[in-house]
Amino acid sequence: MQKSIEMSGRTEEEAIEAALTELGLMRDDVSVEIIEQAKSGFLGLKNTPAVVKVIYEVKENRAEKVETFLEGLLSRMDVEASIEVTDNDNAINVTLAGKEPGALIGRRGETLDAIQHLTNYVINRGASGRVRINLDAENYRQRRNETLESLAARTAGKVIKYRRNMTLDPMNAYERHVIHSALQEHDSVSTYSVGSEPNRRVVVVFGQAGNQEKSSAGGNYREWR
Repeated sequence: MQKSIEMSGRTEEEAIEAALTELGLMRDDVSVEIIEQAKSGFLGLKNTPAVVKVIYEVKENRAEKVETFLEGLLSRMDVEASIEVTDNDNAINVTLAGKEPGALIGRRGETLDAIQHLTNYVINRGASGRVRINLDAENYRQRRNETLESLAARTAGKVIKYRRNMTLDPMNAYERHVIHSALQEHDSVSTYSVGSEPNRRVVVVFGQAGNQEKSSAGGNYREWR
């Protein structure tokens, strides 16, 4: 990413040297644009100093790269929002906040999911090591998780009470994962998914009949995405 500073001096070279000193860079590390040349006034009075713009490259860290991308994306979406980025070892967590949270979240989080998907793709494209980017707005993810976990518990209760399987409404991959995880350790029910996107659904099974859907990684559900 390119950055620049402007510096003035009695001469162009003096202005450039002042900029290099402030940046701690060498002349070969920068490019220079002369904004205004130094001019001498009559009899040395009212001299006009030189003004230069010194342009240099800054290597962005992961968090800065995420923030820069999101600033550009939200600008193109014509959505104003603050961006808070926290870089942990295994993931980068991003929180968005704006006057119109609906424009960030979308129906059932579809817009939020799309922004997260794009950000993950752009940041990890060509990178030597992959990092997961978790994006939230107005605490939507936590509130949605709590709603889904409550749904999973209520559904499990009905399955046990009536001793019959129940199929939930279509959900995206993340929401299905929350349901599967919520019931993974349940003694009386198991889960698996059926159907094709975007109408893929979670089935809550009475007993452990769903064990036949176990993934090779373990657990009593076939799908974790």
